[in-house]
Amino acid sequence: MRVETVHGQVKTMLRSGSDVRVKSGTARIDLVEGGWITACGPAHFSVLKSAGSLTVALDSGTIHAHIEGDPALTIYTPQIQAQTISIGGGQQDILVGFDTPGAMCIRANRGAVRLEQQLTGQTLVVPQAGNVLVLNGQLETLRTSAGYCACEPQMAKTTSSRDVEVSRPATTEELRKKLPEPKTAPETVLAEKSRANEEPIYQVFMPPLVYDANAKVQPEYDPKMIVLIRRVRVRPTLIFQGRVEGEMVAAVLPPPAPAPSAATNASKPAPRPSDSFVDRVRTFVRKLWSRGS
Repeated sequence: MRVETVHGQVKTMLRSGSDVRVKSGTARIDLVEGGWITACGPAHFSVLKSAGSLTVALDSGTIHAHIEGDPALTIYTPQIQAQTISIGGGQQDILVGFDTPGAMCIRANRGAVRLEQQLTGQTLVVPQAGNVLVLNGQLETLRTSAGYCACEPQMAKTTSSRDVEVSRPATTEELRKKLPEPKTAPETVLAEKSRANEEPIYQVFMPPLVYDANAKVQPEYDPKMIVLIRRVRVRPTLIFQGRVEGEMVAAVLPPPAPAPSAATNASKPAPRPSDSFVDRVRTFVRKLWSRGS
C-alpha cells in the first residue's frame, strides 16, 4: 500500500492482498485496466489480483463494480461465489452485498453473473438486468430483490444529492447570536486587578538546609529562625472637610378660633338693668303716669 498525490488529490495505491475496511460513507477504487469498485460502508473485504483476474473476498457490506473489459472479476462470500460474464466483450457492471445478515443480494446491470454454492457446487446464472436475493446461502431460496442493496458511486451520489438552498432574511434570534458580546471596560478590569492585589501577601523565609556527610543524623533547622512576612497595601485615609447644613423647620402656629355664630348671640339673655335708686324711682314714676292716663 502506497500513498501518492495525483493531480492535487491524495490517493492510496493498493497492492494484491490488501485488506480494506470502510467504516462509513463510500470508498472508490480505480482499476488500472479501466473501471472502478465502490464500497458502501460499513464494509470489509480483501482484494487479490493475479494473472489477469481480480478476486474480492467480501466479508460484510456492499460493493458495486464496473469493469471495462479486463480483468475478470470474482467475488467470494462465505457461502456463495459470484463471477461476472461479459456479453459480446462488453462492459460488466455488478452489485453484490448483504442487505441483512443471511440475505445476499445480486444485481447484474451489465453482463451476466454466475452464482455457485461453495458447499454443494450448485450453479446458477443471473441474466443481464437481473436482481435476485439469496437467503442463508441457499440457491433454492432465490427470489427477486427489487429495492435491496443500494450502493451508487460517490461522484454520482454527490451530484444527485445536491440540495438547492433558497436565501432568506435572518431571523431575530440569528441576529442576536451573531452580535459580538459586550467587552469589559478596561477600567473595570483594572479595578478587579487592584482588588486582587489588595489582599495580603504572605512570605515565609526559612534558613538554608545544612547537610553533613559525616553526621549520622542531619541537624534540623531551628523554628525560631523562620521569618513570616505579611505584605499589605495601606489604604489612604479619607478626610471629609466642610459644613453640614440642615433645612429650616417652620414654626407651627395654632389655628385661629372660629367666630361666634348669630344663633349663639340670640340665645344669650339680655343684660339685666342696674338696680340703682335713681332707676327704681324712674320706674315707679312711669308706672304712675301710665295708670292715670
